[in-house]
Amino acid sequence: MALSVVSGWEMASKQALGRLALPDSARRWLPIALAELRCEPLELTLDHAIEAALLPLHHRDPFDRFLIAQARVEGLTLVTSDRSLSRYEVEILRA
Repeated sequence: MALSVVSGWEMASKQALGRLALPDSARRWLPIALAELRCEPLELTLDHAIEAALLPLHHRDPFDRFLIAQARVEGLTLVTSDRSLSRYEVEILRA
């Protein structure tokens, strides 16, 4: 199982804006949560960035575009509750 560093970036950003409550700072909480879940961080690569740039503009949220790109490049299933992402050719598991 993997968690994109993009998701970590988004969580930390939302916490900083007061839009996401976490048990501790994202800096302290995320590594602990990943270890407990036996989840590896999925780094962002040049291939992911290029794929994100080449995606159709169905969705303009940069976080979501990077997540879609990573799922496509890595052949992963994207876990999301955002139904608008189903317009992309990527396997989605509804959360």
